[in-house]
Amino acid sequence: MEGLLDHSLRDALTRVGGVDRCVSEFIRVTGTLLPCRAFERVVPELRNGSRTAAGVPVRAQLLGSDAVCLAENAARLAEMGSAGIDLNFGCPAKTVNQHRGGAVLLDEPETVAQIVSAVRRAVPAHVPVSAKMRLGFNDDSRAEECALAIEGAGATELVVHARTKAHGYRPPAYWERIADLRALVQLPLIANGEIWTVADALRCRELSGCVDLMIGRGMVSDPGLGLAIQAHDAGQREAGLPRTAPWGTLLPLLLQFWHRVGLHVAARHRAGRLKQWLNYLRRSYPQAQQAFDDVRLMHDPAQVEQWLQQALQTEAKVQSKDC
Repeated sequence: MEGLLDHSLRDALTRVGGVDRCVSEFIRVTGTLLPCRAFERVVPELRNGSRTAAGVPVRAQLLGSDAVCLAENAARLAEMGSAGIDLNFGCPAKTVNQHRGGAVLLDEPETVAQIVSAVRRAVPAHVPVSAKMRLGFNDDSRAEECALAIEGAGATELVVHARTKAHGYRPPAYWERIADLRALVQLPLIANGEIWTVADALRCRELSGCVDLMIGRGMVSDPGLGLAIQAHDAGQREAGLPRTAPWGTLLPLLLQFWHRVGLHVAARHRAGRLKQWLNYLRRSYPQAQQAFDDVRLMHDPAQVEQWLQQALQTEAKVQSKDC
C-alpha cells in the first residue's frame, strides 16, 4: 500500500497485535540491481532480522516485469535476511501499469510464470516466495490461468485481491471467485479485499473458502481488527471483548508513529501523514473525527506535537477519573 502502510505504520499496527506477517510496500525494479540501502529505506526491518519491533516478520515485495532483474534483486534481499520475497501482480495504479508493473501483467500469464520461476530459482529453498494478484486487469477471464501459472512456477502461496484492476477499490469484492481458484490450485490461498469488520472476515471466509486473510485498509481503520478476529476464532466472541482497540491505547501509538515519521519524512509533509491515518481511523472511532478536525489545518510539526501531547494528557485525566 504505497504511500500509506509504510514501516512507520507497520510498527504501530503490529504493536497492537493480531498480525501474523506483514508485506512491505512494493519496491520497483527496473533494469538494475538495487543497493542494500535502497531496500533498507523501504524495509528498515531488515536491520532487525526482518521483523518489526513487535517481532512480526516482514516480507519485502518486488514489482516489475524483468524476470532476470527481479531474480537478482530477490537474491540480494534473501542475502540480507528478508523473511520472504513477495511479488506484486496486483497494483492498479495507472503509472505502474503503463510501465508494465502490477496488475497489467495479469494479461500475460506466461510473463507472470517466468517471473515467479526466476525468483524461486534465485533464492534458497527455505525462503518463501509468495505472490499477490487481482482477479485480472479489465476482467477476470484469465484469473484461473494466472493462478495456475503462479502455482506451476513454484510459488509458496498466493494472495488474491478479489477485484480486477478495472474495479479499483470500489465495493464489492468478489470473494466467491477466490473459491473458483481454490478448486484448481493446491498452493495455499489467502483472501484479500474489502475486509473492514469481523463480520466481513467471516463472510469472506465463507465465500472464498480461505481461512487466512490479508487485511490492509481495514487494519489501518481499525487497528484492533486482527485481535478481534483472533478472539472470535478462539471462541471469545461472547466475552465482551471490544471490536476495536480502545482510543486511549491508540493515542500513544499515534505519538510513536508521529515521531517515527519525523525521522524520514520532510517537515512539510509530516502533518499530512498523521492526517492520513486519522482520516482512516474516523471510520471506527468518533474520537478520530474530532482529532482530525483539530489538526486539519495544522502544518507546523511543532504545533502537531503540542496537540498530541495535550491529547495524551487529556486522555490520561479521563482514564484516572474512570478508575
